[in-house]
Amino acid sequence: MDQRHAGTAYLALPDEEHGPGILVLHAWWGLKPFFREVCDRLAADGFVALAPDLFGGRIADTVDEAERLLEEADPNELAHLVRSSLQTLRDMSATPEGPVGVLGFSMGASLGLWLSARVPDAVAATTAFYGGQDIDFAGASSAYLGHYAETDPYVDEDGLVLLEADLHLLGLDTTFHRYPGTAHWFFERDRPEHDPDAAELAWERTLAFFRLHLGP
Repeated sequence: MDQRHAGTAYLALPDEEHGPGILVLHAWWGLKPFFREVCDRLAADGFVALAPDLFGGRIADTVDEAERLLEEADPNELAHLVRSSLQTLRDMSATPEGPVGVLGFSMGASLGLWLSARVPDAVAATTAFYGGQDIDFAGASSAYLGHYAETDPYVDEDGLVLLEADLHLLGLDTTFHRYPGTAHWFFERDRPEHDPDAAELAWERTLAFFRLHLGP
């Protein structure tokens, strides 16, 4: 498996050096080692994983620091970077022609959901960890998988229920999971909220979802 920094992104290739593409969008902590490890794990399963550095190398270790990073980020620049990274992934010789997958965490999940609705022909499968979105999804064609905590002050439960219902009404393949006893960031092993059992189950479901919708 080959890993390297690609400009302002982290790229992980499987041993075969080609496979279905997955765009990994990090949480508001920045592109920390954990999110690069997510790319490596995807590559180990045969995917080409690209994680753009949405904060230009800046990293947060606390919630206050992360809030400042997000407040200082230009939403238009974030949107442009996410869209251009998607195109970069699709243009790679290592990925086949056609749509790719998106995997986002918290802030990155919201951006990923937004991306799937704004560039519908380019995204075949979207996985969101504890992130929502309240835009119009009419025209989206992605399948959706969501992983959500039982206790989460950062996610509006009513909005989440509405999002899930809207996706179903649009006829989109949608499955949202709730994980009992968990909190926001339960998947991230470098966070105190990490729940190993829930994280492992969510990862197994994520790999199965991408295999189904993107191919082996």
